[in-house]
Amino acid sequence: MRNRRNFIKSLGVAGLGLSGSLLLHKDIARTKKINISNPSENTFTFETFKIDMRGNKIKIQRLKVPFIKEYLDGEIFIEMISIPNGTFQMGSPETEAKRLPNESPQHQVTITSFFMSKYPINQEQWQIVASKFPKINIPLNPNISKFKGKYLPVESISWYEASEFCARVSQKTAKNYRLPSESEWEYACRANTNTPFYFGETITTNLANYNGNSNYGEISTGVWRGQTTQVDSFPGNAFGLYDMHGNVWEWCADDWHSNYNFAPSDGIIWKSESKSLYKVLRGGSWNIGARRCRSASRYALIPDSKDNFLGFRVVY
Repeated sequence: MRNRRNFIKSLGVAGLGLSGSLLLHKDIARTKKINISNPSENTFTFETFKIDMRGNKIKIQRLKVPFIKEYLDGEIFIEMISIPNGTFQMGSPETEAKRLPNESPQHQVTITSFFMSKYPINQEQWQIVASKFPKINIPLNPNISKFKGKYLPVESISWYEASEFCARVSQKTAKNYRLPSESEWEYACRANTNTPFYFGETITTNLANYNGNSNYGEISTGVWRGQTTQVDSFPGNAFGLYDMHGNVWEWCADDWHSNYNFAPSDGIIWKSESKSLYKVLRGGSWNIGARRCRSASRYALIPDSKDNFLGFRVVY
C-alpha cells in the first residue's frame, strides 16, 4: 500500500472530477486531395498561433502539412500526419511552473520521421475496427465509450484494447500501426516549441478541453465541460495535430519510469527491466487541471485501466 501511495505521489495526481458546458472552435483546416497513392501530394492547410501570458493571440501562422488517409471501411478513414525528423529537449526545465520531478532530467532525443493520427481515435473509427476487423488477441466492444458521439474520442479504453486496435489495423493495411513511444508523443506535441504548451506559456479553455476550475499562468479560470469534446473542436499545433492538450489522456507504448535517468535518446519504446506494472499516458484530459496538460506532463496507470478519460492515437 505504501508503494502505491508513493507511486501516486510521484505522478502528482490528487484527484479527478466532473462538470461542464461546451464551446466549440470552428475548424479552419482545409483538406486538399491530389493523389492518394502519393502521400507527399496530399496536404491540408490550417492556422496555428501563440498566446501571451494573458491568453491573447500574438503570432498567427498559416501552415501546410502532408498527410495520408488510411481507409478503414467505405469512406471512414484515419488521417495520418507526416511528422518530420528532428531533435528536441524532452522533459521540463527546473524553472517551469508546476512541474514534477518525474519530468527530469531534461535530455536530448533525436526522432526519426513517422506518421501520427491527426486526432485521438474517434468512436466511428473504433466501432469499425472493433466490429468488422478480425480479432488478433482480444475481443473489442464497439460501444465501449461512456460519452456517445461518432466524432468524440473513444474512451474507457485499456492499454491492451488500444494495442489490439493497432494490431487489427496493422493486419488490414500491412503497416506497423502501434501506440507512440513516450518520446515520439512529446516531440509531436511540442512541434518545435519549448514552452509549457504548444500555444505558449499558458493555455485557456478556449484552446483545449480540461478542467477550467484550475488555471496556469496569469489567466483566469475557465469552463469545466464535464465530458469529452469532438476531436476537431480546438486549434492544432504546428505539425497539424489536434487535442494533444486535454480531452483524453493518451496511452503510450512505454513502461512507466519514475524519471528520465538512463532514458533512450533515439525515440524508441522504453521498456522496463523490472517489468513495470504501469504504462505511460500523456496529454491530460477533460477532468484534470491545466498543469497536467503541459507538453512535459506525465501520468501512468495499470494497463487494464478503463476510465472515461482514457483514449489513444496511433502511429506507424
